[in-house]
Amino acid sequence: MCGIVGWFNHHENILKTKKIFKKMNKTLKYRGKDATGYFFDKHIMLGHQRLAIIDLKKGNQPMHYNGYSIVYNGELYNTQEIKTLLEQDGFSFDTTSDTEVLLKGYIQYKEKILDIIEGIYAFAIYNNGEIFLARDRLGVKPLFYTKTSNHFLFASEIKALLKSNIVKPIINIKSLHELLALGPSKSPGSAVFKDIHELKPAHYLIYKKNKYLTKRYWNVKNKTFNDSFDECKAKIRSLVENAIKRQMVADVDIATLLSGGLDSSIITAICTEELKAKQQQLTSYSIDYKGNNKYFKKNDFQVSLDNDYISKFIARFNNSHKYKVIKRRQLIKYLKASMIARDLPGMADIDSSLLWFSKKISSKYKVILSGECADEIFGGYPWFYNNDLTKINNFPWINHLDIRNDLLNYKIKKKLNLIKYTKKKLEKTMREVPKEKDDKEQVYKNMFYLNMIWFIPTLLERKDRMTMRTSLEARVPFADHKLIEYLWNVPWTYKYYNEQEKGLLRAAFKDLLPKEILERKKNPYPKTHHPQYTKAISKLLSKHLKNKRSILYKIFDIDKIKMLINSTEDYQVPWFGQLMTKPQLLAYLYQFDLWAKHYKIILDI
Repeated sequence: MCGIVGWFNHHENILKTKKIFKKMNKTLKYRGKDATGYFFDKHIMLGHQRLAIIDLKKGNQPMHYNGYSIVYNGELYNTQEIKTLLEQDGFSFDTTSDTEVLLKGYIQYKEKILDIIEGIYAFAIYNNGEIFLARDRLGVKPLFYTKTSNHFLFASEIKALLKSNIVKPIINIKSLHELLALGPSKSPGSAVFKDIHELKPAHYLIYKKNKYLTKRYWNVKNKTFNDSFDECKAKIRSLVENAIKRQMVADVDIATLLSGGLDSSIITAICTEELKAKQQQLTSYSIDYKGNNKYFKKNDFQVSLDNDYISKFIARFNNSHKYKVIKRRQLIKYLKASMIARDLPGMADIDSSLLWFSKKISSKYKVILSGECADEIFGGYPWFYNNDLTKINNFPWINHLDIRNDLLNYKIKKKLNLIKYTKKKLEKTMREVPKEKDDKEQVYKNMFYLNMIWFIPTLLERKDRMTMRTSLEARVPFADHKLIEYLWNVPWTYKYYNEQEKGLLRAAFKDLLPKEILERKKNPYPKTHHPQYTKAISKLLSKHLKNKRSILYKIFDIDKIKMLINSTEDYQVPWFGQLMTKPQLLAYLYQFDLWAKHYKIILDI
């Protein structure tokens, strides 16, 4: 796993900016601390930071072959199959790295290679005045780009592009809509900053002669589904197991994240059994918060704590497990670092805890497997089954837009329409959904597609930025595109088997897990419930409000923020996702102010 950067100008010699370019690349050193690589020509510069996972000695980048050069961030899970095809076409190989296979695969098949490769990736290939960029189907790996005058630049993260001085940290009205109506999610393709774009998942980009085009290369498709429930259950078991086992491949040791929930337990169980067959023991990790055993209160979104279920798992599988407990002080301390990792105000302490957690794991491991995406594709969230899905008026993970709107000052309220903006984005996405003949199934496919295009990338963005900030590669087996393609056509009655969320997944692994874990109700990533955290964040935010030059004064009604700080009222329905209630809203505003200062934000409103 790596960080990549590139700078192309067809008309000018850009070697004079070599020093700036090296600074761009070095901003991403944490994404790949094992090696730094460059390719310089008068019209093109490529940079790479390598985290060595496969072929530790020979896999350095940029890599070149027959006039083609590649920088690549990711892992291919079907490297050997592609390699065999290419050998039949006459290619030979000098390394065992997937980078060489990807480069030669592109030379042979051009953009059609994207129909063949399986994995997580963002890469750029340069040849004879043309740049080809591509990003994986679900958006596990990031890729941003900008074009101004004759310059075209790309990078794994926004901060590297800003370091070029070609683009400025400008925030306009559209940016504020993204931050305040949709945040901490964002529209597909949006980077929030003016003139910077993110290549959408399942898209490629071709840049040539100072012009570029983007094209989608993958989507789910409606197909006739005739499998019985037992056949479907067996197919799901096979697809999930295959995805997990393929993603275990590495030339370094791997670990897993284990919460004691269904998804992480399936991954950890399969990894444990695979390593046990090789006389090796798997290590898993969990995170908790100091004081949660005292202050946790059950609600509709968080129904139980993790440790009892983790203990039951360990008793069954005898794997090595590491419990990590974060203190309130550390949770707050990492709020700034997690914002910088994301380049934007994000999920507040939900991010900062994961960053701290990742740092603890990365001291021992380079690769972890994690359970993201199962809920989005198997129907695990309350919004799949609790609401009237025929009336989708807003993104189901975005609530309390009235609270967001009420916090804005008068001038900004006149310029922003948060509800209209979210509705416009929702309607656009709904028009993209492949149309189903069965109206009832269409309703569930609408929700599936909405989660695939919006919520999955949001969670994957969080996972990538927080883990890679600590040189840790996170793999997500439930984001396997073959699994998603199959599940797209599985009827809802199968997915909601026994009228239970993720009923199909539970049935498929009934014999593998302890009964208590198998039947455990969906529980999200843990958060702190300590009342002192809210008090500490309130105090920090109040301190920042003393600075009248703060960006908060230019956007928000400060009296309303102070009322929010002083209010004893808490809302149980999160304003975003399942975790972000009042403490996280206060922390989001705190991050917003930190972000504006750190990035020297220029408001163009």
